[in-house]
Amino acid sequence: MSALTTIGLPVALGIIMFGLGLSLTLGDFARVLKQPKAVIIALVCQLIVLPAICLGLVLAFQLPPVLAVGMMMLAASPGGTTANLYSHLFRGDVALNISLTAVNSVVAVFTLPIITNVAIAIFDPFDDQLGLQWSKVLEVFAIVLLPVALGMLVRRFAPRFADAMDRPVRIASVVILVVVIAGAVASNWELLVENFARLALITIVFCIISLAIGYLVPRWLRVGRRQAIAASFEIGIHNATLAIVIAQSVLGSTELSLPAAVYGVLMFFIAFGFGFLIRDRSDTAANDRADAAVEHRAHG
Repeated sequence: MSALTTIGLPVALGIIMFGLGLSLTLGDFARVLKQPKAVIIALVCQLIVLPAICLGLVLAFQLPPVLAVGMMMLAASPGGTTANLYSHLFRGDVALNISLTAVNSVVAVFTLPIITNVAIAIFDPFDDQLGLQWSKVLEVFAIVLLPVALGMLVRRFAPRFADAMDRPVRIASVVILVVVIAGAVASNWELLVENFARLALITIVFCIISLAIGYLVPRWLRVGRRQAIAASFEIGIHNATLAIVIAQSVLGSTELSLPAAVYGVLMFFIAFGFGFLIRDRSDTAANDRADAAVEHRAHG
């Protein structure tokens, strides 16, 4: 295990989570109460439906135990901060994304260890480990919530500084993340290449299903289109970095982080394509309705 992954990855994630905190206020949590339906549907999809589907995929693809647990950890990871960017790009409700990311960051501290432990109990990849013990759950808490809380405190007491720091922190987090992941990939190149073919198809299928469920289930339950787009990206874009950090730093297994590493590369392209798919459809539908209304007025 290189110092780059044991120290670099948690630091990179810490900076990303601090940057997320800089953009959050308590109002983002309060806003959840104003649109509970969309939030509850998105959380049920993310916390219950997706892990169940992922378990089915893992069994169908007959993954080895360590990779199976790695996939389940990925499914249990909350939405990544990239979801906000995609939502903005494809005209989703970004305020809902921010609220969901805020709630997810808190909920994941409890649900990620639970789902990971259940997966370890089912697949038994480690003979000598029981999985995420309470001391390690505290590590997850420190990795996820403390930087977010610190960022929120800075935003609360020094809003001008938070605004000024927002862009530099985002750029720094991306640069550090790219350097660290490149280093991690280089040092584990053979392992990654060996497993890429095995993991590419299942991660692509999982990503497409995640995005589709995130969009179609809210629409089926009569949630607005912009909120459904937001939910789609929040549910479909998992925080692969978090899964990699916990796998490598907390559980000390590079192999466990492989599904998240492969997913982290492929997800950007799939989400981009999916964004165009739902945006085009919805825009066409909106134009059709507008044309019908104009025609109706003309004949009326």
